[in-house]
Amino acid sequence: MAISELQMGLVGVGGVVVVSIFAFNKWQERKQRKALEPLVPASAQEPVLSELPAGVGSTDRVEPVISAEAPARAQPSAKTVKDASARRVPPLLPPEVDERADWVVRVESIEPVVAGRLWQAAAEQLQGVGKPVRWFGFSDTENRWEAVGPNSGSSYHWICVALQLVDRRGAAGDADLALVGDGLQRMCDIFMAIPSLPAKGEALNQAAELDRFCAGVDIQIGVNVVAREHAFAGTKLRGMAEAAGLELLEDGCFHARDEQGVSQFVLGNLESSLFVAEDMRGLTTQGVTLTLDVPRVADGVRVFERMMAVAQQLADALNGAVVDDNRSPFGDKAVGLIRAQIEQFQGQMVEYGIAPGSALARRLFS
Repeated sequence: MAISELQMGLVGVGGVVVVSIFAFNKWQERKQRKALEPLVPASAQEPVLSELPAGVGSTDRVEPVISAEAPARAQPSAKTVKDASARRVPPLLPPEVDERADWVVRVESIEPVVAGRLWQAAAEQLQGVGKPVRWFGFSDTENRWEAVGPNSGSSYHWICVALQLVDRRGAAGDADLALVGDGLQRMCDIFMAIPSLPAKGEALNQAAELDRFCAGVDIQIGVNVVAREHAFAGTKLRGMAEAAGLELLEDGCFHARDEQGVSQFVLGNLESSLFVAEDMRGLTTQGVTLTLDVPRVADGVRVFERMMAVAQQLADALNGAVVDDNRSPFGDKAVGLIRAQIEQFQGQMVEYGIAPGSALARRLFS
């Protein structure tokens, strides 16, 4: 059957439409990639194909399809693309994030997206991750990063997701990074966002090395005050603790806190029961324990000396004795040895670049 000129014209128009869509998609992909280039250091390692989410990097070519049943995916307008190019690129990291201790994924969305919706969409994908994950959004109006959570209603073009690599349970593993990377990739597919996934191998090696260092300086100092004859009465114990500036918190311990509210040392029950405000009137105990978490405090020697002073005050007022875990009295020699150990371990932290008592130290030793 002969093909009419009208049919030939329709075929030609169809070919032009297919080529135009393919060209526009390629142009849009290049535009988005250029928007991400300022975020990637020149020395950054490109992820290998084995580390990319399923389907990414496949050699199978996928051609654009025009279908009456499934309309083509909506593309951002030319004005949106122009506005995205003109936006200020945020600082690489929020101040609360440290690439020595965090695996950082940056996400860009051409259209602003509500951070809480992103967080909730990713929550199910990130179940099973064994380390804390924190979220931040960059405010274009305030020109700063803001912490965001599941109920955040603000919209952002830029999101930063930070997986903590080390805590007292050990270092993050390949499974943790894979869960976070794959989960965020699926989330970004939903919201037409672009994630920048760092290479996993270097992060895992870094986490293992950091974990080894932390294990080497992770010490706690414990001092006991035990009853000589009669058990300590709860009301008198509480009065003495509060007079020394300690506050009973929900964890069942009295806390000595600094001006910022950070615990310097804690006083707990030597027996198994916790201290509860409502029960202190009828409580008695054979002793208490004061504990100093050395990596989590600044100026550890000063804090230790304050803790020892409080222990002696309690012992004098309650007719008790200050002893170590072996029930041996604390003498000047033991106090001097502990003071030297605190100086040594906190000095090692400073040399390593982790200030004792800093926000980073409190995260790593938690």
